[in-house]
Amino acid sequence: MITSINPATNEQIHSYDEMTPDQVDQIIHEADRAFHNWRKVPFPERSRLMNQAATILRQNVTEYARLMTLEMGKTLKEARAEVEKCAWVCEYYAENAEIFLQDEVIATDARHSFVTFQPLGVILAVMPWNFPFWQVFRFAAPALMAGNVGVLKHASNVFGCALAIEDVFRQAGFPENVFRSVLIGSSRVNAVIEHPNVKAVTLTGSTPAGKAVAQKAGECLKKTVLELGGSDPYLILEDADLEHAAQTCATSRLINAGQSCIAAKRFIVVNAVRERFTTLFVGEMRQRKMGDPFDETVDLGPQARADLRDELHQQVQQSIKLGATCLLGGEIPPGKGAFYPPTVLTGVSKGMPAYDEELFGPVAAIIPAKDEAEAIRIANDSAFGLGAAIFTQDIEKGQRLAAEEIQAGCVFVNSFVKSDPRLPFGGVKASGYGRELAQFGIREFVNIKTVWIK
Repeated sequence: MITSINPATNEQIHSYDEMTPDQVDQIIHEADRAFHNWRKVPFPERSRLMNQAATILRQNVTEYARLMTLEMGKTLKEARAEVEKCAWVCEYYAENAEIFLQDEVIATDARHSFVTFQPLGVILAVMPWNFPFWQVFRFAAPALMAGNVGVLKHASNVFGCALAIEDVFRQAGFPENVFRSVLIGSSRVNAVIEHPNVKAVTLTGSTPAGKAVAQKAGECLKKTVLELGGSDPYLILEDADLEHAAQTCATSRLINAGQSCIAAKRFIVVNAVRERFTTLFVGEMRQRKMGDPFDETVDLGPQARADLRDELHQQVQQSIKLGATCLLGGEIPPGKGAFYPPTVLTGVSKGMPAYDEELFGPVAAIIPAKDEAEAIRIANDSAFGLGAAIFTQDIEKGQRLAAEEIQAGCVFVNSFVKSDPRLPFGGVKASGYGRELAQFGIREFVNIKTVWIK
């Protein structure tokens, strides 16, 4: 039995019977059978169904948003925006998948030679709780449009979302078993990876989870795409618009109550503007309201689980013990719920959790840098490499630093990092490998096949 808990009230929401191995095996076999028909469905029909999925999402936005807020605590307004983004990615691939996957003719000494992109089959998606709809649709829309079928192993605290997403595709008219959910704990993922009908695996989650999945998939010689943790550096250079930077950085740090792989986490500020930026930033963080995520005026709700909140607090306390100064927050509030307030640490240096580790919650680490060169060095002095941002009024310099100097999968200049269906998304180093979204994402789970004709 797996029980979901409302993180804002500590109340039990629902209990789910974990599926038996035989039930999981049956679902995978049914998905595989569905694949052999689905792969032959023409692109126009796939597009029609995917556009219908977008329609279903928008028609039920209130229901799906409330479910996300109830299960993992994101604010209702953020949850509604997440549903809309899912509809967008469905429409994007409905419009572009056939273009992205059309045969490419290559001139050789053959009479005719070309590259074709063919689906692989059943793709296992191991997905996290922090964006319980978006992370799934980010995988599912391109995978299904490419002719694959999906089996979702969602995080145990958002099984309601997993079943709701399966129902979206069913309501949209997709053939039965083209997208299914398996309700199992993480300890049983390896057995699913080993299943002979599972052809590839995608995971969004922590670096340890990614390593475990990659190891098992490697043993089975199955393709993986991993989008893992991040400790995104935001560089505040001497010529930055500090008011804009402070506001943008606070927004990025507190999106989804700070529970985002691409949220701003390390704020590397050159000494010339550090004092002024810190004052502005603390002011911005202090203004953001924490509370009931169903309250439309609230900026951040609880952490998704109490154990995650407690782990975050330990990282904060250990950083303070090692010399960091807490300028705001840093204390667990009384009362029910897994709440943690907007928190700002300054004087953060190497060897502290706030410097070395990912802080998956509303905690900002301000790290001083003597100049631009040191700021770049500190930004790259991390095991992670998912996203990053640079604040400068010299756009040419910002572009050059973003393109050439920062080690990350994406770098934004004068804005916070966000995913966009039109742009590839993913990381380097301990943040994973492979790409989602755009043309690059839909080509991850296809057989890039050469055809040569004499």
